[in-house]
Amino acid sequence: MPKYQVIADDLTTKIRDGELPPGAALPPQRELSASYGVTLATLRQALQRLENDGLLSQQAGRGTFVTEQRPTYLLHSMRGFEEDLREQGQTVATYVLNQDTAHPPVWAETLLDYGFPVVRLERLRLLAGRPVVHQLSYVRNLELAGADLSEKSLYAVLAAYGVTVSRASEVIRPGVLDDETAELLHQPPGTPVFLSERVTYDPDGVAVVVDRATILGTALEIRTDRALTGFSMQWTRPPT
Repeated sequence: MPKYQVIADDLTTKIRDGELPPGAALPPQRELSASYGVTLATLRQALQRLENDGLLSQQAGRGTFVTEQRPTYLLHSMRGFEEDLREQGQTVATYVLNQDTAHPPVWAETLLDYGFPVVRLERLRLLAGRPVVHQLSYVRNLELAGADLSEKSLYAVLAAYGVTVSRASEVIRPGVLDDETAELLHQPPGTPVFLSERVTYDPDGVAVVVDRATILGTALEIRTDRALTGFSMQWTRPPT
């Protein structure tokens, strides 16, 4: 195994085991290369590998630091956002900002192919007490207007009401916070975010939920697993 890979593996283990916690500074490069018995070039190759993996941050004039490990928003899961993060050991809370019936706006009506009143659900997701996601959902099933959605996944509540979901399509684009959402997420307007638009379908291909979510890019990373079959990702030019 190449020497740089041995160093990278050793540092990765120390980071994963907490010996090098988030925010910790690594020793100076000359000191670190001497302790591993390698040249500076070999050490820098190892550090670059860990920086590419998101484990280290090399800051000119300051040193090398262990990065904060961000929770992951999983694209390949049909579970709710809250379930995904809790499985990763995160503390998640949901505040329902608004839950009533209303005619969907044009964009939601088009995606739902449904122009009658639906349930409008506005939620704020907190991660370790910090607001990180603002989510606006339009649900075809009016029975959910009185359901408690602060503690349970929307998918779980739909199942309890006899609605089966089979698939979802999702588009994620980069964006920045507008004034209203910036206030809800306690961030300055213009902060980079991910903008998600998801449509969830039942087994008959009927759209039952459409969502628009604003996700803080500084708080979450988006990840998916790829295989030869079973997952498709398309790259398209954003709308102008």
